[in-house]
Parts: sequence; C-alpha cells; structure tokens
Amino acid sequence: MRYLILLLCFVCLDKTLAAQNADTGKINQERIRQLSFLIGNWKGKGWMMMQDGKKHSFDQTEKVEFKLNETVLMIEGNGTAAGRNIHNALAIVNYDRNSNQLKFRSWLATGVSGEFKAEVKDGKFYWYPMENMQYIIWLNEKGQWYEIGEIKRNNEWVRFFEMTLDKE
Repeated sequence: MRYLILLLCFVCLDKTLAAQNADTGKINQERIRQLSFLIGNWKGKGWMMMQDGKKHSFDQTEKVEFKLNETVLMIEGNGTAAGRNIHNALAIVNYDRNSNQLKFRSWLATGVSGEFKAEVKDGKFYWYPMENMQYIIWLNEKGQWYEIGEIKRNNEWVRFFEMTLDKE
C-alpha cells in the first residue's frame, strides 16, 4: 500500500512539473518570437570606427535560426576584410524567466565570451555589452538588416559601427 501511495505521488508530481515546463516553454517561445524578423541568411557590408579614428569597411554574413523548439535564437556571424577573417562569433538569445528579460550570450573565435542584457523595443532588438554601449538591430524601409553600434560619451550616443545586410 505504501508503494502505491508513493507511486501516485510521483505520477502527480511528474504531471505538475510537465505542465509547468510546458507553460515555461510557451512563455519562452512568445518572447523569442519577437525576434523572428531576424530569421534567415543575411549578407552585406558595414564599417567600424577603429582606434585610428578611421572607418574600416568589412563584408559580413549572419545566419539566424530558432533552436530548441523556438525557445532560443542562434546567431552566427562572420566578417571579412581584405580577404581575411576579422570577426567570427556565435550568439544565443533566450528569455530568462527569473529576471524577466532577454539574455544575449556571445562567443568570439578569440575565446572571449559574455552574457548581456537584451530587449525588444518598438520592433528593434537592443543588446548592451557594457553600461554605456548598445547595439540596435531592425529592418529598415527596404527590409534590410540594419544594425548600429553606439557608445555614450558626454551624455550623447556616438555611432562607431554600422551594418546593412540583405536577406539571401
């Protein structure tokens, strides 16, 4: 009899956990689907302001897809200039229910990695690698991936990065 009661407890607990997991999955999907405008393969050009004070151009590709039943977004970027690779990165975006916010985790081919706050505001995707730095991605009027990077100096946002990509 005791074993039967224990078995019933485990079955009830298992069903409760399964229902909670299903709810969590749906919430994660809803939050990540806000970024569905990024899905696809993208290719284009950009520039970045370097320490020499000059704009340096590059070619860029981005491959973006949902993973894990559309609960995370994976972004794989590759940039080249003058025939050599200058940027190779992988990022995962997910919704963290505990903090009620999107998380942007990225890894560079150099071994550098980080976890950053991210959010969607007015149809644009923002992520913040530092308190005074932001990247913003949205689709421009031509349906292109348009991304800028800005740093705050003297209480003003100064652009140091810009990229425009076409969907392939």
